[in-house]
Amino acid sequence: VDWNDKRMWFSVASIIFNPTFWNIVARKEYRSKFITRIFNGNGLYGCYALAATIFTLGLIRDAIFKNAIDHQPQAKCMDQLPIQALGVLLFAVGNIFVLSSMWVLGVTGTYLGDYFGILMDERVTSFPFNVNENPMYNGTVMIFLGTSIWSLSPAGIYLSCIVHFVYRIALKFEGPFTTKIYSKREEERAAAK
Repeated sequence: VDWNDKRMWFSVASIIFNPTFWNIVARKEYRSKFITRIFNGNGLYGCYALAATIFTLGLIRDAIFKNAIDHQPQAKCMDQLPIQALGVLLFAVGNIFVLSSMWVLGVTGTYLGDYFGILMDERVTSFPFNVNENPMYNGTVMIFLGTSIWSLSPAGIYLSCIVHFVYRIALKFEGPFTTKIYSKREEERAAAK
C-alpha cells in the first residue's frame, strides 16, 4: 500500500467526514430545528434535503475511494476464482442489505427522519433487520470490501477496515441518541393517557 499517495488520505478523510457530518447536522437539527426552519417549518422537506445531501456525499466518497484504490498497487495473488467469488458475494450481499434496508425504512427512516420528529410507528424487525442489527452500515462495509477484493486492492481492504471502524464509532453515538428520541416519545404517550 502506498500511503504517500494523497488519494489514499483523501479517501480516509471522506470516509471519516460523512458519518461525522450527518451526526453533527442531525443532532443540531434535533436540538434547534435549523433545517426545518429553512423549509418554513416543514420537517419532511428538511429531511429530504438532508437525505439528498447525505446520498450525494456517499456517492462522492465512493468515487474518491475507487479513484484511490485504482491508483494503488494490485495484489495479483487475489486474482483467483475463490477470492474473486468472495468479492462478488460480499458486494451482492452488501447491496441486498443496504437496498432492502432503504426499502423497509423509506427515505425518512433511512436518512435520520427521527431527528426531524418523523418517527417510525414501531421498531423494524423484518428482513434485513432480523438477520443483521445494522444492515446499512454492515452492508456498506461489505460493498467496500467486495469492491476491494474484485479490484485486487490491498489498499482497498485497509480502507474498508477504516470504514468499518468509523461506522462502529458512529453507532456508539447514533444508537443511544435514537433510543433516547423514541423513549421520549413513549414517555409523552404515557403522560397523555
